[in-house]
Amino acid sequence: MSASEAPEFDPEAFKRWTPKAQEEALAILERLRKPVRIWYCQRGPVCDGHPHDDVPYEHARADQWPPVKRKEWLTWMLMGGRGSGKTKAGSEYVRKSTDRIGRIALIGPTSADVRETMIEGVSGLIVACENAHMDYKFEPSKRRFTFGNGAIAQLFSAEEPDRLRGPQFGLGWLDEPAHYPDPDEVWSMFMFGLRMGKHPHAVVTTTPLPNAWNKRIAADEGTVISRVSTYDNAANLPPSFLEEMKQKYEGTRLGRQELHGEILLDVEGALWKWEMIDAARMRETDPQALAKEMDRVVVAIDPAGTSTKRSDETGIVVMGKKGLDLYLLADLSGRYTPERWARKAVDAYADWEADVIVVENNYGGEMVRATLANISAYPKVKEVNSRRGKFIRAEPVAALYEQARVHHVGAGFPALETQLTEWIPGEGKSPDRLDALVHGAHELVDISRPATIATALGRTLPRRLRKGAPISVVPVRPTVRSWA
Repeated sequence: MSASEAPEFDPEAFKRWTPKAQEEALAILERLRKPVRIWYCQRGPVCDGHPHDDVPYEHARADQWPPVKRKEWLTWMLMGGRGSGKTKAGSEYVRKSTDRIGRIALIGPTSADVRETMIEGVSGLIVACENAHMDYKFEPSKRRFTFGNGAIAQLFSAEEPDRLRGPQFGLGWLDEPAHYPDPDEVWSMFMFGLRMGKHPHAVVTTTPLPNAWNKRIAADEGTVISRVSTYDNAANLPPSFLEEMKQKYEGTRLGRQELHGEILLDVEGALWKWEMIDAARMRETDPQALAKEMDRVVVAIDPAGTSTKRSDETGIVVMGKKGLDLYLLADLSGRYTPERWARKAVDAYADWEADVIVVENNYGGEMVRATLANISAYPKVKEVNSRRGKFIRAEPVAALYEQARVHHVGAGFPALETQLTEWIPGEGKSPDRLDALVHGAHELVDISRPATIATALGRTLPRRLRKGAPISVVPVRPTVRSWA
């Protein structure tokens, strides 16, 4: 309906409307007062999203445009770092696609993720529709989002893949499938229903975690990949966010994933693989809150031998144990003087209500004791001498990661995780943060117990042990001395 055809506004009639109807009408009027903000400009990708005369604001960059139609493709995979604009690209593409596609699937890790990120988020579908002055109707109870042109998007949680059985779609938007409980099952169920229209396809917006699903889809010949960098979206991000990301990730191997959208390949010979770490990661959990649920909490230290500018860092980590699992709660490592690392450790002991400080004494037990005693006489301290071999101590800890029994809690530990995934036993000395983590794990778990062998009926002890001959994964436990 054009403005000339619209009925004349009647203030008296408006007063008789229900409060809800008045609120909705005012919201529509407020939205219409704002100018239309298009996403795909007439110049195409060549302007790279920079403002120009036709579109005087930031819009779709070249890496946020969909693939050209020169080749047939099934999946458009937007691999992006944090704050790179991949979610914005996904929502805008879905909205634009409703011109020709009437049935769409929206799939997120959980129902809350679909609603809070894909629909109601700052880069979600509601904002995309309002920017384009497109009407919409969101019905959470029906798991449905209806566009003004009649296209319908159905909402699905990856926690319930069976709900994808039956419906048909011409397009699917899968957000963060790397965090799905079972991405293979979700993908299979979705593919069965992707059969409407001339070119049914999917858009995937994901952090490039190096898990098996991401690697397989990325390598598929029907996949077109757009790598989206955090820095490319700098114009739309607060400077404080960019500075924090740069300080935390730049220069680390994990930064290539979190900032530049790369899938990290495993280092041949390394004990730790990225998939082992990500399998049990607890990214959304508050470490301080979780620490209160632990059976035990320890602070583990791998002190540097010297304190010059060229010295190694002192590894300091906080770890907890609950049941059979271990939790990495904090990494406080850095380049410190002996007094500073001792202060860091004692403060962590108090802040995290730890049971003990575990410290390597390879550089002299007297020095370690004196340094900590100068700061406080209260913490319980246990000395560990690991001269017998870092590989012998590290290997069973890596095995715990392989069993998904070690959880990294919170936003991540890029420097530590880089050391874990890059250290190759026998090639140079083991790094400081890794050593501190190994000390903490050994303190929390008795890793020297006999090995077991997997069988079709479960796990059993080796035959030699069943006959009475002793066997141990770790030949000798490290020398440990405790003092309070």
